[in-house]
Amino acid sequence: QVIEQAELLENRYLNAKPSPQHFSVSTQHYAFAVNAFVKLVREYGQDEYELALRETKTHEIIQDVKSQRSEIGILYINEFNAKVISRLLKDANLKFTSLFTAKAHIFISVNNPLAKHSMVTLDQLQDYPYLYFEQGEYNSFHFSEEILSTLSHRKSIRVNDRATLFNLLIGLNGYTISTGVLSADLNGNEIIPVPLASDETLHVGWISHQNAALSKLASAYIEALHQTISE
Repeated sequence: QVIEQAELLENRYLNAKPSPQHFSVSTQHYAFAVNAFVKLVREYGQDEYELALRETKTHEIIQDVKSQRSEIGILYINEFNAKVISRLLKDANLKFTSLFTAKAHIFISVNNPLAKHSMVTLDQLQDYPYLYFEQGEYNSFHFSEEILSTLSHRKSIRVNDRATLFNLLIGLNGYTISTGVLSADLNGNEIIPVPLASDETLHVGWISHQNAALSKLASAYIEALHQTISE
């Protein structure tokens, strides 16, 4: 029995394959976050890996990183939500690192009548359906993925999936408010960003534990994010 157990141990540990790589990221619904994830897998994906990409609600992103369900979280902070988000991050012992700063844009279909405009105003958008992401039980304006979340809209549709939102942008000539950073590789050329006449500024960045060193894959993902955004 001792010899058999020794053989089992040898087979398990001496001849073991490298363990699968693990990495998880939780993010608001950003195409660049997906594109960076693709870069990561293409460069570092071995024969075995266990990775996770969670496009989810703002409050859940913070909870995922706090509980270490995800190593990295991606969200934005602006003047309106900074006090609430910063307090949550501090209480969870998390830090925010900026990726880029952006002015407000809308995403619309190339066939939308506003597509030829160099800039649009909120008044011009009144006749079009406003699309925004559901935030579940934490449906405070401060957790909204869209800036100017306190504005009222005559037509609005709440969704929880980025593909659904993009389909509605095309099918209903709807619009959403975002960063203006879009990936043609993943989203094709049917959706375009158009600047919105607004003084609002978004600081998009990633969150992680205050004192934890990033894993190799997390560091590589951050680098992929910078590459994707610069492209």
